[in-house]
Amino acid sequence: MKLLHATCIAIGQFGVLLRGPSGSGKSDLALRLIDEGAILVADDQVYLKSIDGELLASSHNKIAGKIEIRGCGIFDFPFLKAIAIKLIIDLEERNNIPRLPETDSCNIFGHRLPLYRLYAFDISSPIKIRTLLNNLVK
Repeated sequence: MKLLHATCIAIGQFGVLLRGPSGSGKSDLALRLIDEGAILVADDQVYLKSIDGELLASSHNKIAGKIEIRGCGIFDFPFLKAIAIKLIIDLEERNNIPRLPETDSCNIFGHRLPLYRLYAFDISSPIKIRTLLNNLVK
């Protein structure tokens, strides 16, 4: 099992792992996705483990169902105990995002997963993530 400083949400049956340094917008982007129907899996601390050919994400029991809303506090939300990760998003500064990126992936516990880089605070970021997921499952 590996602990990551990240946030994870579920869109339908697909887990999306949001990675980035503190202040990069992980929780903010997750909150906007949740507002559009996604479900929280873990905020700030994500446990990853490989089980039956899937990379599963879950939350630490002490913070399960909690999300930090910067400037407002920590709030309880409905959550899933675990989800299989299908997409990884690295949150970066806008000027580091290539306009037309090469296909990229990362390897976690032997699982090769699609990797994209986004700027969390773009209003279109939730739409971009849904579009990426829709194209991955075709």
